[in-house]
Amino acid sequence: MKKNKTSLVFLFITMSLFSQNAEKARDLLDNVSAKMGAYYNMDIGFSSSLVNEDAGIYENDEAPLRGTIIIRNEKYLLDYLGNKFIFDGNKLYVINEEIKEVNISNGAMEEESGFIYPSKLLTFYKEGYRFAWGQLENDKGRKIQYIDLTPIDSNSEIVKVNLGIDAKTNHIYSLIQIGKNGTKTTLIINSFKSNQTISEKLFTFDRDKYLKQKYTID
Repeated sequence: MKKNKTSLVFLFITMSLFSQNAEKARDLLDNVSAKMGAYYNMDIGFSSSLVNEDAGIYENDEAPLRGTIIIRNEKYLLDYLGNKFIFDGNKLYVINEEIKEVNISNGAMEEESGFIYPSKLLTFYKEGYRFAWGQLENDKGRKIQYIDLTPIDSNSEIVKVNLGIDAKTNHIYSLIQIGKNGTKTTLIINSFKSNQTISEKLFTFDRDKYLKQKYTID
């Protein structure tokens, strides 16, 4: 009987610690999201890399892909993967300069094949994840606090996400995503500027401009 009571006490303490751990992680993410979301705008330069050893793609096989994103409230201009993505708050314009084509859809980008787009960095975690306080690591003199996120949906294409927070600035520094297919995608924020002087035209699609350049607009 005494052994059973001891086991129950241990279980209660463990569950309590896990709960506090998750709450601590959630609080940090909320603070980071609130701080970064309060900026009038953000200009972010980032790089991304992909590893899947089962598919023969190894670390440092290829140079990281680089991109930029300018965000103002819900609007953004993303330059990534050879495309420009303009979201004006209602419609998303995907501009492929190589084949001179523009695709238009309602609403912002959603996760495709489990991929978390840079435009979702401040909000993706708010639904569908369990939280855990991760490791504190040193990256070239910067202290990075990791938060480990696990999808609640067992059918999710994402197995795990490690979100790195710069402990000094309380800004997002990195996102490491593990997919069900074994793919590890790493996104690093290389440059960050806030409250810059930018034109509202950045988030406006100029249809006439692209028609004159013989783009196909769908």
